[in-house]
Amino acid sequence: MQILLDLPEEIVRGIGSESVGRAILESFVIEGVRSARISRGQARRALGKASRFEVDEFLKAHGVPVQESLEEVHEDSDRVLALGRK
Repeated sequence: MQILLDLPEEIVRGIGSESVGRAILESFVIEGVRSARISRGQARRALGKASRFEVDEFLKAHGVPVQESLEEVHEDSDRVLALGRK
């Protein structure tokens, strides 16, 4: 989805016009994960990260605590076991 925003010019100058979109996306993802409105998997896809470890590192760097649910641990275990069966 594309979203159009009207921002004051001084804000755009302060952030840099090339990185405004990225800054908004990252802020959206951080708040989405913090408020549990989006999952870490959704955050990974939105940010274009290759692995959940990269997302966890990003979130931790921005003060978002990363806790794994029991379901996430089971999913990870299933993925690792499936790789061993191939």
